[in-house]
Amino acid sequence: IKSWSSVALWKWAVTDEDDVCGICRNQFDRCCPSCKIPGDDCPLVWGQCRHCFHLHCMIKWLQTESSNQACPMDRRPWVYLTGDPNTAQNSQDQQETNTQHQEQPSEEQ
Repeated sequence: IKSWSSVALWKWAVTDEDDVCGICRNQFDRCCPSCKIPGDDCPLVWGQCRHCFHLHCMIKWLQTESSNQACPMDRRPWVYLTGDPNTAQNSQDQQETNTQHQEQPSEEQ
Protein backbone atom coordinates (compact mmCIF):
# COMPACT_ATOMS: atom_id res chain seq x y z
CA ILE A 1 0.00 0.00 0.00
CA LYS A 2 1.52 3.30 -1.08
CA SER A 3 -1.13 5.59 0.34
CA TRP A 4 -4.13 5.34 2.57
CA SER A 5 -7.04 7.72 2.90
CA SER A 6 -9.68 7.46 5.55
CA VAL A 7 -13.01 9.11 5.99
CA ALA A 8 -14.81 9.54 9.28
CA LEU A 9 -18.48 10.10 9.81
CA TRP A 10 -20.10 11.01 13.09
CA LYS A 11 -23.64 11.56 14.19
CA TRP A 12 -25.14 12.74 17.45
CA ALA A 13 -26.90 9.99 19.40
CA VAL A 14 -30.33 11.60 19.53
CA THR A 15 -33.62 9.82 19.91
CA ASP A 16 -35.69 12.50 18.21
CA GLU A 17 -37.23 11.30 14.96
CA ASP A 18 -36.63 14.61 13.19
CA ASP A 19 -33.01 15.08 14.28
CA VAL A 20 -33.41 18.86 14.09
CA CYS A 21 -33.00 21.57 16.70
CA GLY A 22 -36.43 22.82 17.71
CA ILE A 23 -35.14 26.39 17.90
CA CYS A 24 -33.03 26.96 14.76
CA ARG A 25 -34.46 23.99 12.78
CA ASN A 26 -30.94 22.95 11.65
CA GLN A 27 -30.14 19.25 11.71
CA PHE A 28 -28.13 18.16 14.73
CA ASP A 29 -25.20 17.05 12.57
CA ARG A 30 -24.90 20.69 11.47
CA CYS A 31 -23.96 23.52 13.75
CA CYS A 32 -26.25 26.24 15.01
CA PRO A 33 -26.43 29.57 13.13
CA SER A 34 -23.83 31.07 15.53
CA CYS A 35 -21.12 28.46 14.85
CA LYS A 36 -18.91 27.66 11.88
CA ILE A 37 -17.75 24.05 12.45
CA PRO A 38 -20.29 21.31 13.24
CA GLY A 39 -19.80 19.57 16.56
CA ASP A 40 -16.68 21.39 17.71
CA ASP A 41 -18.18 24.42 19.40
CA CYS A 42 -21.83 23.55 19.39
CA PRO A 43 -22.66 20.49 21.47
CA LEU A 44 -26.19 19.30 22.01
CA VAL A 45 -28.00 19.70 25.30
CA TRP A 46 -30.95 17.75 26.62
CA GLY A 47 -33.52 18.90 29.12
CA GLN A 48 -35.13 16.73 31.74
CA CYS A 49 -38.15 16.83 29.43
CA ARG A 50 -35.97 14.89 26.91
CA HIS A 51 -36.03 17.61 24.25
CA CYS A 52 -32.70 18.27 22.58
CA PHE A 53 -31.24 21.52 21.20
CA HIS A 54 -27.94 23.07 20.14
CA LEU A 55 -26.30 24.57 23.24
CA HIS A 56 -26.04 28.05 21.75
CA CYS A 57 -29.64 28.00 20.57
CA MET A 58 -30.80 27.09 24.07
CA ILE A 59 -28.64 29.75 25.70
CA LYS A 60 -30.06 32.42 23.40
CA TRP A 61 -33.60 31.11 23.95
CA LEU A 62 -33.26 31.23 27.73
CA GLN A 63 -31.97 34.82 27.52
CA THR A 64 -35.15 35.99 25.81
CA GLU A 65 -37.84 37.44 28.02
CA SER A 66 -40.57 35.36 26.40
CA SER A 67 -38.83 32.06 27.24
CA ASN A 68 -39.90 32.15 30.90
CA GLN A 69 -36.95 29.77 31.43
CA ALA A 70 -39.03 27.00 29.86
CA CYS A 71 -38.49 24.40 27.15
CA PRO A 72 -39.58 25.88 23.80
CA MET A 73 -41.27 22.60 22.84
CA ASP A 74 -43.47 21.82 25.83
CA ARG A 75 -43.09 24.95 28.03
CA ARG A 76 -42.07 22.92 31.08
CA PRO A 77 -39.41 24.59 33.26
CA TRP A 78 -36.03 24.05 31.57
CA VAL A 79 -33.59 21.94 33.57
CA TYR A 80 -30.42 20.66 31.89
CA LEU A 81 -30.13 16.89 31.90
CA THR A 82 -26.78 15.66 33.15
CA GLY A 83 -25.21 12.41 32.03
CA ASP A 84 -26.16 10.17 29.14
CA PRO A 85 -29.68 11.03 27.95
CA ASN A 86 -30.37 7.40 26.95
CA THR A 87 -29.38 6.10 30.39
CA ALA A 88 -31.31 8.90 32.07
CA GLN A 89 -34.40 8.03 30.04
CA ASN A 90 -34.22 4.42 31.15
CA SER A 91 -33.77 5.48 34.76
CA GLN A 92 -36.73 7.89 34.54
CA ASP A 93 -38.90 5.18 32.98
CA GLN A 94 -37.96 2.87 35.85
CA GLN A 95 -38.76 5.59 38.43
CA GLU A 96 -42.15 6.24 36.81
CA THR A 97 -42.90 2.51 36.80
CA ASN A 98 -41.93 2.24 40.47
CA THR A 99 -44.09 5.27 41.33
CA GLN A 100 -47.08 3.81 39.50
CA HIS A 101 -46.73 0.53 41.40
CA GLN A 102 -46.48 2.37 44.73
CA GLU A 103 -49.55 4.51 44.02
CA GLN A 104 -51.81 1.57 43.15
CA PRO A 105 -53.75 0.28 46.17
CA SER A 106 -53.15 -3.30 47.06
CA GLU A 107 -55.96 -5.84 46.90
CA GLU A 108 -55.62 -6.59 50.61
CA GLN A 109 -56.96 -3.18 51.69
